[in-house]
Amino acid sequence: MDAVDYQVLKSAAGWLQQGKRVALVTVVRNWGSAPRPLGSLFAITDDGAFTGSVSGGCIEDDLMQRFATAFPERIEVVRYGISAEQMQRFGLPCGGTLELVIEPLHDAVALTPLLDAVTSHRLVQRRLNLRSGHASIEATDADFALRFDEEELLQVFGPRWRLLIIGAGQVSEYLAQMAPALDFSVYLNDPREEQRRNWHADDVTWLDGMPDDAVLAFKPDRRTVIVTLSHDPKVDDMALMEALKTDAFYVGAIGSMASSEARKERLLQLDLSPAQIERLHAPIGLAIMSRSPAEIAVSVLAELVMLRNRGSAVTAPSSCAIGGPDLRIVERP
Repeated sequence: MDAVDYQVLKSAAGWLQQGKRVALVTVVRNWGSAPRPLGSLFAITDDGAFTGSVSGGCIEDDLMQRFATAFPERIEVVRYGISAEQMQRFGLPCGGTLELVIEPLHDAVALTPLLDAVTSHRLVQRRLNLRSGHASIEATDADFALRFDEEELLQVFGPRWRLLIIGAGQVSEYLAQMAPALDFSVYLNDPREEQRRNWHADDVTWLDGMPDDAVLAFKPDRRTVIVTLSHDPKVDDMALMEALKTDAFYVGAIGSMASSEARKERLLQLDLSPAQIERLHAPIGLAIMSRSPAEIAVSVLAELVMLRNRGSAVTAPSSCAIGGPDLRIVERP
């Protein structure tokens, strides 16, 4: 989950501990253009404090006005943007339609496992029964962010992607600082003692050993990203010769066009096939004319987000039928 949604859960738990009433709003379906993805969170209290977002601000404004009059007492499903009048009123772009689950929260303790999972880089899923209001949390290795039907909302929390950085330089520091906000748990390997002593970023898990051993022990899967940023062929090539044999989603190496071609020639001598070498993203990152370490880190993350979104696009269902005696669907006028 991203940093914004983590802050929503953290704030909600804090408000509940203060004795406030809290409602959690989750984006569960959207059609057309949507400013926030499925699973995005918005929390609001009975005294008007709020955090997070489910739209560009227009829907949040309407929710705050509604809750100021009547704070939700039970789970509701609300749709916005169905008619031309609603789209004009709420400013949903390109004819978009948004469906939300509004859930009154009652106990800060119930959110603790979610917060603990995120801070300790564990993956859990929260199962919410829409009719009873009962929620449970369990460990998972689920390969999805959210599922929603007439009976249940199932949402995954915690970092769903792993980023292994080889080389502890300036670019690595910026990348390690930015990546957690984009749903990556960050790991680092560098066998050079002087580089490790001069590392300044927090919230990184260090992996000991030589780069090739670190990659093998990491057991890369299709939600793993491996980037080599040391600028030292002796370090980077050791990691790449193992990383390119794995199922890692993305393997990239820093360097110029010339150094990237030279690297590929070296890798051919390290028992790698041409097909495996073709998987290498080098030079790493999108071409945004980056020069500084921070800009290079931005270009790398931009490429990762682009490829990740392209590879995990989900088409929303064209219709829905949600209802029942204890569940209301509200179509906002």
